[in-house]
Amino acid sequence: MSRAMSRPVPPLAPGAIPAPGYEVLAHLARTGWLDLYDAWSEERDCRCVVKVLRPDHRHEEQLRDRLLREGRWLRTFTHPHLVRAYETFESPEPLVVLETLTGETLAHLIGRSRRRPATADVALLGVHLCSAMHYLHGHGLLHLDLKPSNVVVDCGHAKVLDLSVARPPGSAPPGVGTFCYMAPEQARGGPLSAAADVWGIGITLYEVAVGDVPFDIGVTTDGTDDSDDTGGEDDWYPQLEEPAPPIRSRRRLPRDLATAIDSCLRPDPAARPTISELAAALDATLPQQRCHVAPPEVD
Repeated sequence: MSRAMSRPVPPLAPGAIPAPGYEVLAHLARTGWLDLYDAWSEERDCRCVVKVLRPDHRHEEQLRDRLLREGRWLRTFTHPHLVRAYETFESPEPLVVLETLTGETLAHLIGRSRRRPATADVALLGVHLCSAMHYLHGHGLLHLDLKPSNVVVDCGHAKVLDLSVARPPGSAPPGVGTFCYMAPEQARGGPLSAAADVWGIGITLYEVAVGDVPFDIGVTTDGTDDSDDTGGEDDWYPQLEEPAPPIRSRRRLPRDLATAIDSCLRPDPAARPTISELAAALDATLPQQRCHVAPPEVD
């Protein structure tokens, strides 16, 4: 009996109706607490992504609220570098309907490509991430989970995914975020500010440019850690043990770009640049013939 009870419930099959007007085309992924489906929207006559709680987590009110909160935020927000939500459903099961994005996550691009991207592409990616974070911060939220698996890129255009651990600035328990990507103050617990997302931008750019995270954690990261919840006070985090090595120790980059990335990964949040300062520094490294992206204005 215990064996039968522990058997995972399979995902919905193609043709299933997770909510009125939506039909499952395929199961895309299963994370620690979510199932993601490729689905067809009858109303919009297009494909979309349905994000729903896994069957074994549907009765957990905290996760239910977290999913619906993310859906409400993404329905309200409108930004070229943030994924859009079409609608949310509270019943028969809580779910969020998101736009289907073309392109690939940075995690997939890093994993399948032996060649590292051009430095100008790294800088432009950083400007896009700064723009998205500037918008979120202007709406009173920190993302707190920037990493390659949460960024989709198509033809050089980046979009940020997943607001499941987003929260307003202020005190937070230890371990909010993903193990090898969270800022030291996230790992430690305590007051969180926009500087935590500056760290997230920096570590994402570091991995994109180099092919790996700056800390030796014994495994190659692929961004699939589910950032499921918070850690404990006794958890070990490499970013609390030592500072990130300079990126030029891993790859020869233009000095100004390397300096901008390294500045994001300073252990002291107060020593990191603001989002606007970082955007300006990254934008200044872009060749003039490229499409110039202005840094966000300071509020």
